[in-house]
Amino acid sequence: MEIKRDRMVHLGYAKYWRSDQIVGLLPIEEDRGPGRRTEVFVASRSEPVTASRSEASILRDMASLPDEARVAEAGSIAEDLVGALRDLSPVLKRMLKNEEGFDVEYWAGRLRRVMESDDDGQEDLFG
Repeated sequence: MEIKRDRMVHLGYAKYWRSDQIVGLLPIEEDRGPGRRTEVFVASRSEPVTASRSEASILRDMASLPDEARVAEAGSIAEDLVGALRDLSPVLKRMLKNEEGFDVEYWAGRLRRVMESDDDGQEDLFG
């Protein structure tokens, strides 16, 4: 994987950093939540920058082609959404399904299948 130089990488919540200045990505395990997904280590700072995006989505943006930026961002959003859905408590998942008819597991699975698809995923989106 080749990191594209001089590309501004979105870290979330109006935070951007140059791709060639990012030297490390570390997923946050404890106290992870909205606004706290990844620690981003950059060459010019001694302390990491806290990003609201996952390390995989940041790395993908660092290496993707400019033409693919919107597709990469959509993939990043879907990945973050799957993570948020996965982190919901079982009680809340049951409540959403029983009270509102929203099946969290169904939608998380559907998003995962679309993200893993080798084709354009159009059949999965509308099937």
